[in-house]
Amino acid sequence: MIPITKPFLSEEEAKAAHDAVLSGWVTQGPKVKEFEDAFARYVGTDHACAVSNCTAALHVALLAIGVEPGDVVITVSHSFIATANVVRHCFAEPVFIDIDPRTFNMDPGELERCLSEDCEMRSGEHYYRYADVPATGNSPKGKRAGRVAAILTVHQVGMPCDIARINDIAQRFHVRVVEDAACAIGSEISFDGAKSWEKIGRPHGDIACFSFHPRKIVTTGEGGMITTRDPELDAKFRLLRHHGMTVSDAARHSAGSVIFEEYAMTAFNYRMTDIQAAIGIEQLKKLDGIIDERRRLAKEYNRELGQIEGFVIPVDSEYTKTNRQSYPLRISGIGADEQVSFMQMLLEKGISTRRGIMNSHQELPYRYVEWKLPESEEARDSVVLLPLYKGLGKDEQEHIIRTIKEWERNRGK
Repeated sequence: MIPITKPFLSEEEAKAAHDAVLSGWVTQGPKVKEFEDAFARYVGTDHACAVSNCTAALHVALLAIGVEPGDVVITVSHSFIATANVVRHCFAEPVFIDIDPRTFNMDPGELERCLSEDCEMRSGEHYYRYADVPATGNSPKGKRAGRVAAILTVHQVGMPCDIARINDIAQRFHVRVVEDAACAIGSEISFDGAKSWEKIGRPHGDIACFSFHPRKIVTTGEGGMITTRDPELDAKFRLLRHHGMTVSDAARHSAGSVIFEEYAMTAFNYRMTDIQAAIGIEQLKKLDGIIDERRRLAKEYNRELGQIEGFVIPVDSEYTKTNRQSYPLRISGIGADEQVSFMQMLLEKGISTRRGIMNSHQELPYRYVEWKLPESEEARDSVVLLPLYKGLGKDEQEHIIRTIKEWERNRGK
């Protein structure tokens, strides 16, 4: 069976984990700090804070910028459900807007429309006019209910969103921006017409959050990272991930005199272990090579499948270089039933796939509002993610392409 993806791990990661175990320091410690520093250098930011997973990263990010119970966060439904869930974790509510079908990311035009038409100014802040609609039993109502606390944008399947336009809109409306960059490590963006490039994660909003789940290009098994250029935000991240503790374990254990920590806030256990961080350090060393291989494989898919009428292949815009975390093939005119039969046919030929990215508003926890998101719904039901990973063999990719072409030739007969 050809899997949808496969982590690229080898003896270097095994030895790093082995050494971390034998060091005697297996929880958050010196390797976590080393991993944070290496990650910050790679993306070009001042601060990187490691956490237990990307859901934790997003939760911490929203809390750090002041998302409170009763607030709303403008985001997309077209993302893994964690993007919406973290808003609920803050006892706030997500307000979903539609995507740009070319990028599968937040449509800046829809963002501006939402802030202009669906929101109103009260006491110097923007409020969602329909706060009583999305509010659930988990979200307190009151005079502050519906305050627009943040924009949570996504770099979906590693394809950078139009962060320049999103930031411009956010600044005009005085709303902070958090980037869900779970899939986007190594992706790049240009702000000067492709004369120069910057890594996703500098960040370009206020905060960016990454995932190291095995589906991602770099993995530590589970794990996440939060990046920012704001030292005050970084200090909040570190309190929130570690029970609000004012002195880290590393500082306490290395101190030459007795230190008693204090607890500055009610917080969480969102720490990364040194075992995970040791693996992450080795993964970062391989990252550019992994991305080069994924881009080569995606280019081959594009060359072979892009010539077929009805297939829409993923292509970078003039301002993006995606890491090719996934390969989303859009099939024009396909519906949910035919999508399933296509995927089943591939599965029977030994090829694993996944459907287009899920939509949170179509899942039970978020169905209480009849959101109008036609592009998101079309993307879920007309896109199939094909196998893509470093180590996908030439024969395997040829088998995938040949099988898809045969299906297309026989389609409708």
